[in-house]
Amino acid sequence: MNLLLDTHLLLWTVAQSLKLSQRARLSIADTANTLFFSSASIWEIAIKFAKGRPDFTVDPEILRQALLDDGYLELPIRSEHAIAVRRLPLLHNDPFDRILIAQSAVEGFILLTSDQTVASYGGLIERV
Repeated sequence: MNLLLDTHLLLWTVAQSLKLSQRARLSIADTANTLFFSSASIWEIAIKFAKGRPDFTVDPEILRQALLDDGYLELPIRSEHAIAVRRLPLLHNDPFDRILIAQSAVEGFILLTSDQTVASYGGLIERV
């Protein structure tokens, strides 16, 4: 399966955080899955890292390289993804989460998230 990890799961994975659930760990470790990260997540981390947010202390450049070194594939934002955002109900206002949801839908990837609001969109979103 193709799995797109949301921003927090990416940060928790690289940091080997205890916040990462056992279910998420198993999905990420399953070699039958292809792991993706979105350029939107790197963008979000770059903005929040620059602002000095305490929950975004990983340098986005280092994170990106670590993900690529670990075999993750980067999913760029395409105009098709941006257009798909307009079809999403307004359950969540975070533009980064909304583009991840749209990317997941367009690509047919499962979006892994720990966020209940993101998971409420249903479809190919799996709360772990």
